[in-house]
Amino acid sequence: MSVTYKRVFRLNPTKTDGSGKYHPQLIIWGKSATLESLAVQMKENSSLTLGDIQSVLTNFVIAMRNELYNGHSVNISGFGVFSLSATTDGTDTKDKCQADKIKSVRINFRASSAIRPNLDTATTRAEDRIDFVDLESQLAKLNMQPSEGNGEEGGGSGGGGSDGNQGENPLG
Repeated sequence: MSVTYKRVFRLNPTKTDGSGKYHPQLIIWGKSATLESLAVQMKENSSLTLGDIQSVLTNFVIAMRNELYNGHSVNISGFGVFSLSATTDGTDTKDKCQADKIKSVRINFRASSAIRPNLDTATTRAEDRIDFVDLESQLAKLNMQPSEGNGEEGGGSGGGGSDGNQGENPLG
């Protein structure tokens, strides 16, 4: 398995001289995997029909949502824990601390150690290994050039964290 990265210059927010460093930023290629595409992959390793798998996944999502909305966390062994958290406004007194102070609710996911990526080069199972490939090297092999705005100049303190929102265009 290969994950592509590009080099992105990020300004140091503690300095005003425009200095910063280059950081590798992981790229998400193409469209997101869907319930349908996951079901197709799962069918290849199962005796179940595509419809059976889709039904199970759809019902799983509904059941998980019900549990979360009833105040429970959902722990999927070997996968991780889902839970709710809220963004709220604080109050000076306990009496004023009411539900109307909840501004938004998020679903959080904490991955199990069983699925967390392991960067250890001694990993023996090929399906557990992630190889990182430089975008510029890939484009050079294909005799292509990256488009303008590929992060080589200027700055910005843009993301690159684990939120997965790097966008669909790996070059921009």
